[in-house]
Amino acid sequence: MPRAKISPTIELEFDTFGDPKNPALLLVMGYTAQMVAWEEEFCKMFAANNLFVIRFDNRDCGLSTKFDGAQVDVNAVITAALMEEPMPPVPYTLSDMASDAVGLLDFLKIERAHVLGASMGGMIAQVMTIEHPTRVRTLTSVMSMSGEPEYGQSAPEAMNALLSVPPSDRDGYIAHSPIYQAFHSKKYRSDENSKRAAARDFDRSFYPQGAPRQLAAIYATGRRTEQLRAVKTPTLVVHGKDDTLITPSGGERTAELIPNAKLVLVDDMGHDLPQPLWPKFVNLVCDFLAKN
Repeated sequence: MPRAKISPTIELEFDTFGDPKNPALLLVMGYTAQMVAWEEEFCKMFAANNLFVIRFDNRDCGLSTKFDGAQVDVNAVITAALMEEPMPPVPYTLSDMASDAVGLLDFLKIERAHVLGASMGGMIAQVMTIEHPTRVRTLTSVMSMSGEPEYGQSAPEAMNALLSVPPSDRDGYIAHSPIYQAFHSKKYRSDENSKRAAARDFDRSFYPQGAPRQLAAIYATGRRTEQLRAVKTPTLVVHGKDDTLITPSGGERTAELIPNAKLVLVDDMGHDLPQPLWPKFVNLVCDFLAKN
């Protein structure tokens, strides 16, 4: 897969689907998730709707640049965010991650893109829209939130699963993976799917060291309340009714803040995009993009 050198210190691994002459759709993945979590078949469904689809690994994840050795006291960062106290130093914020994504568009010579982000990727997409509005044609924020900790609060079992420390051996990592079903779509949970994805991810890049830095970036970026109120970009907000990691109030609040945002709450969807929901999801997004 190709790599984009977007700054003297950052390279992003990326992949594309479809005709580069078509309107671009940039897919931004979530916390610790590699770009292959946007599965090929899913990407090809968008490409079949006359879009040029781009997926990439965020910094500190997958095959993109890693911040090896960069230290962060993530508990101090979270405490400062929740108590609204001065923020301790962090290696980077969501603004830096949004700049990475814009740098990828520069590398590909794309002036404006439809931007779709899931979870932390939705937060990055929001920051792109706030800080680089001329580059974002539409914003689709999926299973995400506004940075206000009182909205989208996680169920304890979902947060415990997310922050569980996976074993560092391949077999252990794969065996551990069903724990994340705590926040997956209840109707479509599958040990087989969890383990298949875990094997894929482990073999491509096992890098738990990036997790605390990405988590710190989320909390250090803080509330986007006023910035989202000023967004003029056409926005679609999609959230699963069964999401227990970022509960639906996270999406509802995002749509409430962004003027004229369209909110769609999806039945039987948790904090994931299971294959049976792909046709509905792709149609929903493509209908929105076609009107904007």
